[in-house]
Amino acid sequence: MENQPIMSHHKTYGVANPGYVPTAEGTPAMFAPPAPESHGPSAPPAGMFDSMPGYEGTLAGGGGGYLPPPMPSYPAPQPQPGPEQPHWNIPSITEETAREALALYASSKCCYSAAPAKDGVITNMEAFNTYRYRLETFTESRSTEWSHEPYNGQPVDAFAQPPPGPWDIPTNPPNFFLESKQTIKVPYTSSMKPCHACVGMGRKPCHHCAGAGNKVCWVCNGSGYRHGEDRCNHCSGRGRENCNFCHGRGSSQCSVCHGKQQLLVYISLTVKWTNNSESFVVEQLSGLSAANFDKVSGKELYRDSQYMVYPVVGFPDAAVMQASQRLVSEHQGKYSQSSRILQQRQTIELIPVTKVTYTWKGNTHIYFVYGNEFKVNADDYPATCCCTIM
Repeated sequence: MENQPIMSHHKTYGVANPGYVPTAEGTPAMFAPPAPESHGPSAPPAGMFDSMPGYEGTLAGGGGGYLPPPMPSYPAPQPQPGPEQPHWNIPSITEETAREALALYASSKCCYSAAPAKDGVITNMEAFNTYRYRLETFTESRSTEWSHEPYNGQPVDAFAQPPPGPWDIPTNPPNFFLESKQTIKVPYTSSMKPCHACVGMGRKPCHHCAGAGNKVCWVCNGSGYRHGEDRCNHCSGRGRENCNFCHGRGSSQCSVCHGKQQLLVYISLTVKWTNNSESFVVEQLSGLSAANFDKVSGKELYRDSQYMVYPVVGFPDAAVMQASQRLVSEHQGKYSQSSRILQQRQTIELIPVTKVTYTWKGNTHIYFVYGNEFKVNADDYPATCCCTIM
């Protein structure tokens, strides 16, 4: 039968872990370990923490999944006016700027000659400025999983009092729109159990010598002699040699509990802050692919940052308003289900694009200069060669 999700107050927190049997009678703080061959993160027996609200489905080693956030109590976003018309025009670049941009582009290519940029004659420059709308949704998500560490006398506080809820634990969030991650040990969930990897022994048999501490001598093949009556010098005639991996001890320190025999097991809360960003570039007729705009910036015309933004209204380009309406709706529906929205930001940029036509050696060619960085796209650059590295 497949594992069934555990429900609490109509929220799914994960899947119950059936891999642990109830502990035998004894000291309450000591829990029965899983099978010796298990080497992953371990947890107390299934049902041990069923009474802890918010942590019922935390899995051993696999994580309890993302926890749904509490319902927000913020006011609904209100419409904000768009940018004013007089600020929407960006002057065309000069011919000198266009030529310098092409020369810099050619110098960045090992096989491109600078001759077209130097000697080419510019015959036409046409501006195709375009808008880019960007929506950023800064979210916080929380998930839990069982973790463990060697027991060195740390406090064992499980059931001392109810643990705080997953979304009630304080954190140190970064500034808005800066991604980060924090891992927190959930208070009042720590318990102690024998190490599942070494079954509480602190050491594990060496698998190279099967725990014997020695192996058949590879020189004499276990006979103790090399040729006739000649005693084997490698093993001093014993026919066996000490295992190099365990140095003859037959066992090695457990890498999970570091020889402590006991583990502190607790619920670990992982908090992630993610900046979910999407952009939309209004289609323009220059012929330059919209993918080229990903690495350039433009003149910012509009910025709106608040807990929840309202779609852009009153902008003269309908495509920008439609993109804003779509992305705002998608983000608020998508990210509010498994995370908490902390802040949203929407911007509109005017990206300059200049289509440059020039002639060189009697042929006509074009290239584009775009963005505040004067980045160049020249797919048909006429003076290239193939370099061969000897």
